[in-house]
Amino acid sequence: MKKTIVIVDDHILIAKALSGIIANFEDFDVLYECENGLDLQKKIVKSSPIPDIVLLDISMPVMNGFETALWLKEHYPQIQIMALSMQDDEKSLIKMVKNGANGYLLKNTHPIDLEKGLLTMTKTGCFYPDWVATKVIASLNNENKSIKFSDREKEFLKYAKTEMTYKEIAEKMFCSPRTVESYRDSLFEKLEIRTRVGLAVYAIKNDLG
Repeated sequence: MKKTIVIVDDHILIAKALSGIIANFEDFDVLYECENGLDLQKKIVKSSPIPDIVLLDISMPVMNGFETALWLKEHYPQIQIMALSMQDDEKSLIKMVKNGANGYLLKNTHPIDLEKGLLTMTKTGCFYPDWVATKVIASLNNENKSIKFSDREKEFLKYAKTEMTYKEIAEKMFCSPRTVESYRDSLFEKLEIRTRVGLAVYAIKNDLG
């Protein structure tokens, strides 16, 4: 059975283009399109069936992607969210993951990669772009409970999920930036992760920190 998708994007041409592209995907069908999060709220309450996936633009008027993701996870946690953005910055990714997004794609993604991303998300529960360290995905689904974290490492993970700089984190932890970097490097080694966003995504998904 095909997975159903709702597209939320304030650019009508982009929404229509996405619908046309997805119409050629063997495993997916588009139910309808929405202009923003508020439009989605109105339609999803009145419509049946509930979609399996919401393809969600981040930058929208009235109700943006961050707000919409939070609302979906509160009211329809069974729906998977694939964020769409022109932005490849770490802050947007971290914030969308914190707000419940299961995946993240750039709008310049090739249709083949869009289909692959949707398939991966439906099968594994998540999909993140190539610039996120490959090891993050393994870490998100890591059921190995033998990894031990010190209290200070857990504290660092809590701050790693924010937009704070390392210097600001050091001030919060009442230590030097070099000490903070040692916590970071220790976590990099334990989790086989090499980027801060990787640590943040791992911490968020595993409820650490």
